[in-house]
Amino acid sequence: MINWFREKRSILWNRDKEERKIAMSQSVIEETQAPPVGAEETHKGPTCYKKEIGPENFIFIVLFVAFFALFAAKMGLGNTINTMINTAFVLLTDTVLYLTALCVIMGAISALFSEFGLVSLMNRMLNPFMRPVYGLPGAASVGVVTTFLSDNPAILSLAQDRYFKSLFKAYQFPALTNLGTSFGMGFIVCTYMISLSPGKGVNYTGAALTGLLGAVVGSIVSTRIMLAFTAKIYGREQPMIDGGTLSLGGKRVRPVRAGGTGTRFMSALLDGGMDGVKMGVSIIPGVLVICTVVMMLTNGPAESGLYTGAAYEGIGLLPKLADKLSFILTPLFGFSSPEGLAVPVTARPSAWCPSCWPRGRLPAATSRCLPLCACAGAAISAPMCP
Repeated sequence: MINWFREKRSILWNRDKEERKIAMSQSVIEETQAPPVGAEETHKGPTCYKKEIGPENFIFIVLFVAFFALFAAKMGLGNTINTMINTAFVLLTDTVLYLTALCVIMGAISALFSEFGLVSLMNRMLNPFMRPVYGLPGAASVGVVTTFLSDNPAILSLAQDRYFKSLFKAYQFPALTNLGTSFGMGFIVCTYMISLSPGKGVNYTGAALTGLLGAVVGSIVSTRIMLAFTAKIYGREQPMIDGGTLSLGGKRVRPVRAGGTGTRFMSALLDGGMDGVKMGVSIIPGVLVICTVVMMLTNGPAESGLYTGAAYEGIGLLPKLADKLSFILTPLFGFSSPEGLAVPVTARPSAWCPSCWPRGRLPAATSRCLPLCACAGAAISAPMCP
């Protein structure tokens, strides 16, 4: 009996020892259906779990210190912090508030388009053109018009409209980022370039129209590429939201607000404007963080040659890199100044979006990605324009 007890104890001891060894060697706890006991959501989106203390802790500390050392070595730590704060503040007041105002106005207009049937009309009329060319429903043409007449964030207000979303398949909706940003500020840029013709003695109409044609071709290519990737994730049949096509008595109908025409007009106007306010607030983190870093990597010291901690000062790293890569960048982008590299670098977050689409969570992912994609390029352009 004693030997049997010792044998069982030895087996249990060895088994427990092996389990402890496996647990200690596992540095990353893989994502499971049931989170650890006491776990709470600390951020939006899917949550994974890692070992509390691991190599990542120390690697982050080193990279974080190196990031600030990169600027402080040339600007000084005090000037670095002051410039970072001042640049973010100027971007907030000069750029984000402008974009917020644009989102509010275009949100109200987009709500009117949806409420009084313009979206339905354009979806029906332009569907034979938009679907074979862009692979999108005809309603996407409303996004082309609104962004062309204003700026990239105009597509955000449409993306918040439930009826507008119901006209899309799940894989089609993310492609609005490509479509909207292709035509943003198109009307403003074209008219501005053409207005320079008399003063310069050169006719820029052909150049402006050539650029517009390039935007059209580029929008088709980029939209189709995006659709190819999203179709692999979501398939081609999954609807964006339920109730895409409504019918009553065998006839297709669209949802509208209750009440008379005047009541519907004011309700749509104010509701759309409120959606624009929410969009304006949601773009603040992306614009301020990304553009502040890029501006500090692009610009140099003040006109005196000294660092004062003012907004838009920096270490001029990107122009130096552009000089080294001019044999590639000049034929590719046609830049005459190395500072122009800041524009594609700032718009780069648009290419990161596919990595943050969690499977089956398209609406939540889109609400995070669209503001960043639609506003990253617009935010950098304002302080750089003459």
